[in-house]
Amino acid sequence: MKFSTATDQINFKEGALLLIDKPLDWTSFDVVNKVRYALRHRYGIKKFKVGHAGTLDPKATGLLLLCTGKYTKKLAELQGLPKTYTGTMKLGATTPTMDIEMAEDAQFSTDHITPELIEATRQQFLGEIEQIPPMFSAIKVEGVPLYKKARKGQTVEVKPRKVTIHDFQITRYEGNEVDFIVTSSKGTYIRSLAYDFGKALKSGAYLTALRRTKVHHYDVADAWALEELISYINDSSIQ
Repeated sequence: MKFSTATDQINFKEGALLLIDKPLDWTSFDVVNKVRYALRHRYGIKKFKVGHAGTLDPKATGLLLLCTGKYTKKLAELQGLPKTYTGTMKLGATTPTMDIEMAEDAQFSTDHITPELIEATRQQFLGEIEQIPPMFSAIKVEGVPLYKKARKGQTVEVKPRKVTIHDFQITRYEGNEVDFIVTSSKGTYIRSLAYDFGKALKSGAYLTALRRTKVHHYDVADAWALEELISYINDSSIQ
């Protein structure tokens, strides 16, 4: 499949796979809407197919795959590809969202945590595991996203899902911070992985940073900055 980086000539109408480096605090839908609006304006078309493969949380950055035109038929295939992330966990606390979107709601001791315990715990999360998706997620229950129920203070029983952690490396452990690299299957919530990791340590943990670096062989190093892509779309010289 041809994909479109910052050096390609892109035929948006015919269909393209776009690699975008999602900015911090943008939702994946924000990015789709921004690109769709620019394409509608550029071509004077009311309806322009644009979709994304694999949601990134607002507090995560990195590789987001967008498809336009007939390439939107490939979205399901792209969503099934393994994904690689880098990030940082803070040990000794949790938040309702399992990341920095909300303030800490509980603190736990970390005095017993050693590099040896970190390593032993890491190994528990390799291979096929079960995890419960976060309440603050876009998963729908009875047609309503969980995060909408969570913001109203409603509690919903969410069934655990089987996911696969292909690779999980600890790259730094300093103080209460743990840096990591994870490659995982479709449907894996790295926020849940951090929460479960903290729980397995008999403590707590939440994400303070997360970046998607790869989707299979697609690399964020080849991705557009969002504003650069919008400038390219608005360039009157393109066809």
